[in-house]
Amino acid sequence: MLSAVGFCQEWNTELEAAKSKAVAQNKNILLVFSGSDWCARCIELEKKVWQNPEFKAEAEKNWVLLRADFLQKKGEADPVDINDPKIILAERYNRNGFFPYIVLLDKYGRVIERGGYEEFSTAKEYIEYFKKLGKK
Repeated sequence: MLSAVGFCQEWNTELEAAKSKAVAQNKNILLVFSGSDWCARCIELEKKVWQNPEFKAEAEKNWVLLRADFLQKKGEADPVDINDPKIILAERYNRNGFFPYIVLLDKYGRVIERGGYEEFSTAKEYIEYFKKLGKK
């Protein structure tokens, strides 16, 4: 039971909740834009990085996680809800609609650095990449 709890990972979906946690924990926010059911590289990152125990442990220590997941719509598209948290995040941080797209924010929601998919083969390489983004 303890090992399962140790690797528990919480993805926030609303900026204000993520900022509150980041301020309380004095951490940066790792914001991920994904299309987890249609974007091949997003699916790859989910398997290779986000679900990796090494990343989960590192994220718990270093970042508050925030995700804007744009799922594929089947059939008729729903009208855009401008109050949807992921639309608000996209409007503020990803106006060009890149996927996957990673934005490192400070605890107040200000952009530190932006990045995207990299041709890394391990979660460890991504962890180092995210840490370097925070040092730019």
